[in-house]
Amino acid sequence: MTGKEFIEQYNEGRRDFSGANLHKADLTGANLTRADLYKANLTRANLTRADLYGANLTRANLTRADLYKANLIYVNLTGANLTEANLFGAYLFKVYLEKANLTRADLTEANLTEAILYEANLTEANLTEAILYGANLFGANLIYANLTRANLDKANLTEANLEKANLTRAELFGSNLTRANLTRANLDKANLDKAFLIGANLYGAKGLDLS
Repeated sequence: MTGKEFIEQYNEGRRDFSGANLHKADLTGANLTRADLYKANLTRANLTRADLYGANLTRANLTRADLYKANLIYVNLTGANLTEANLFGAYLFKVYLEKANLTRADLTEANLTEAILYEANLTEANLTEAILYGANLFGANLIYANLTRANLDKANLTEANLEKANLTRAELFGSNLTRANLTRANLDKANLDKAFLIGANLYGAKGLDLS
């Protein structure tokens, strides 16, 4: 299905696009609110500035998709594959990304306030200046993730794996890092005021200041 065909059918009232093949589809700026794209193939699709508010993208394949500044508020991306996807500046407020694969995804300046990232894979993801205030990252994999200047205030990072993650100047005020793995993480000038670090592994962590 081409992007044009998809938009035409959506505008005609269709909402169920489960399993649709939209590989490399051009959906730039499209209004796709509440569309059902369960298990859809959106690999390399162009969704720049698209409005996907409340859409269902459970287990969808968005590998290398371009979601630059897309509206993904309240979107269900549980188990979705977003490997190397471009989510620069995307709006992901209260998005569901439970067990999603975000390996090497670009989430620079993305707004993930109160997002559900339970056991998500964020290995080598770029989260520079991302907003993760109050996000649930329980058991998330953040090995080698770049969280420079990210806002993680009051985030739940219980049992998260932050081995060798870059948390330079990150805000972690009141965050929960209980049993988190921070082995060799870079915490230079990070704000850990009132953070919970019970049982956390801080072996070889750099720039740690708990004074």
